[in-house]
Amino acid sequence: MKHRIGRVEQEIQKEVNDILLKRVRDPRVQGVTVTGVEMTGDLQQATIYYSILSEKASDVEKTQMVLDKAKGLIRGELGSRLTLYKVPELEFKQDQSIRYGEKIDKLIAKLHQDEQNR
Repeated sequence: MKHRIGRVEQEIQKEVNDILLKRVRDPRVQGVTVTGVEMTGDLQQATIYYSILSEKASDVEKTQMVLDKAKGLIRGELGSRLTLYKVPELEFKQDQSIRYGEKIDKLIAKLHQDEQNR
């Protein structure tokens, strides 16, 4: 069963990226990239993680609002593209791992610079 969940997650990620690129016409989702999908074991709910190019809090809020508004359209499109008995409920969350990675990179670079200055 785990393999099926993984395959469905990958397929949803691919399709949502395509839908955001081609079907959602709001300019506030231009820089949105789906970075991952997590599904419940019964395939009823999908949490879609995304990242955006902007780091401004206002842009993050606007993007979240647009994605929440577009849930119906995205879910409908998924229903026509996927062969699932029931299309899962969608929830969008910003992926924090990229920012966390950048923070770690900066700390490591600072340590290297401090070491060179000694």
